[in-house]
Amino acid sequence: MMRRYDLNWPTLIFLGGLAVFFALFLFYPLSYAFYNALVVDGAFSTVFFELMVTNPVYWGAILNSFRLGVVTTLATTLVSLPIAFLLVRYDFRGKGVLNGLILVPMVLPPFVGAIGMKQMFARFGSINLLLLDLGLIDQPVDWFGGGGFVGVVILEVLHLYPIMYLNVAAALSNIDPSLEEAARNMGSSGLRLFRSITFPLMLPGYFAGAIIVFIWAFTDLGTPLIFNYRQVVAVEIFNSISDINENPMAYALVVFVLLLTVFFFYLSKVLLGGRRYEMVARGHVGSAVRPASGGLTLLIYGLMLSLTAVAMIPHLSVFLTSISERWFMSVLPQEITGKYYGLAFEHPMAANSIRISLILSMLSTVADVALGVAIAYLLSRTRIPFKGVIDGVAMLPLALPGLVLAFGYLAGYSGTFLDARNYPVPLLVIAYAVRRLPYMVRSAYAGLQQTSVALEEAAQNLGASRMRTMLQITFPLILANLVAGGILCFAFAMLEVSDSLILAFKDEYYPITKAIYALMGRIADGPYIASAMGIFGMALLMAGFFLAGRFLGQRMGELFRA
Repeated sequence: MMRRYDLNWPTLIFLGGLAVFFALFLFYPLSYAFYNALVVDGAFSTVFFELMVTNPVYWGAILNSFRLGVVTTLATTLVSLPIAFLLVRYDFRGKGVLNGLILVPMVLPPFVGAIGMKQMFARFGSINLLLLDLGLIDQPVDWFGGGGFVGVVILEVLHLYPIMYLNVAAALSNIDPSLEEAARNMGSSGLRLFRSITFPLMLPGYFAGAIIVFIWAFTDLGTPLIFNYRQVVAVEIFNSISDINENPMAYALVVFVLLLTVFFFYLSKVLLGGRRYEMVARGHVGSAVRPASGGLTLLIYGLMLSLTAVAMIPHLSVFLTSISERWFMSVLPQEITGKYYGLAFEHPMAANSIRISLILSMLSTVADVALGVAIAYLLSRTRIPFKGVIDGVAMLPLALPGLVLAFGYLAGYSGTFLDARNYPVPLLVIAYAVRRLPYMVRSAYAGLQQTSVALEEAAQNLGASRMRTMLQITFPLILANLVAGGILCFAFAMLEVSDSLILAFKDEYYPITKAIYALMGRIADGPYIASAMGIFGMALLMAGFFLAGRFLGQRMGELFRA
């Protein structure tokens, strides 16, 4: 029997427009990079990839990026697994508060946290001076050994472990407790039970989180720049922007990163796709949660508060830097001032960057709301062909590194009316919107799934058109989801790093993050103004998380899962 689809003219026009939008601003930038990396003088060639392997500079950058991604993923795993097990499997007073603390590190991008961390952990920074004063060390410790490698790893782990936790905790909470109970009855317990039963069943969730963490660390641009750890792939691509037309190696590096991303997602499908993880009693996991004893409760609180305290060190260091009149060769700032917060709104570059970021973020959020709601409505309320393809394309930007898309925009639209070198605002709005569109789609889709279709059908049976039904019935019912998704899109766009660093060339169009990077190069007051701007961004993102959490509740975590 032939399936009947809802393909009226408005739907067809929107689908056509959506296809054009994704073709121009998702697939074209990627295909442009592929073409320039693989076609030389009109013929297919792999010469740039061969140079990538044989040139010690590029090969060293690739190895360093791999090392960064692997170490960050392993460290994030070691941090996330224990707290996920304790918070999912045990019940105790205040559990909700500790679950809320998990998201605290995400309110400060590692790019901003690196500013304050350099002040506190430098060779003659606060930590070394304190240890010298206490007589615990005889000479300063190189906390960021490896030319800044350790510092980059620490910042990324402290920022990314919540994402790993959300995926691992979701997987752990869905395990059928009867399987573990059967293993215990067979004599398995402790680490053997975890290694042979629990962890294999968690693999889908763990791989989802691990892939996100690895790709994020591999392609992070801002943190290595601040720590001056420059021999990584992301920084090599960034450095190639100035001579992009003369040096096609940047295209090859971008294609390499893109292929690597696709490979890891494909690998996860291959490794997990051939194995079955279905559980008969999935969802009935209440028996797996048991009350924690007083001692264990104290241990959990101690572990979580200690971890949160460590994760808050970058936040504290940025704050102290922002209120310092003078902070040199002393454990704490020698003089306190609030003038740099004023300068953040008075300094020409800083004040203009805040205005530019507000405009860019508002425009991109409006675009995300319009596109995201329309896509979510098509997926949940209509019968159209290739729903899975539309959903996959809409969520694709979540898997693509921002570095890849930003470079594709810069190169693909060079010489056109969208050339970022002349006027970057249109491309920055598009880049911000495309990167955050998945948040809006998922948020609106979740709201539509939880809204009964019967209410809309009743309105239409009484004579209301589909458009009137959407405006007067559907949208008011999912307003909380739309507000939450919009807040997150706006807040993340304000602190977007890769797009801002790559697409903004003229200082009159610098967004906040590009202005922070530029101000860090000023010897006198630059780092202090940059820190004040970082605190402003942190406060904005914190408010965004709080408001989104108020609207979405526990469903907010779903937006950060693969």
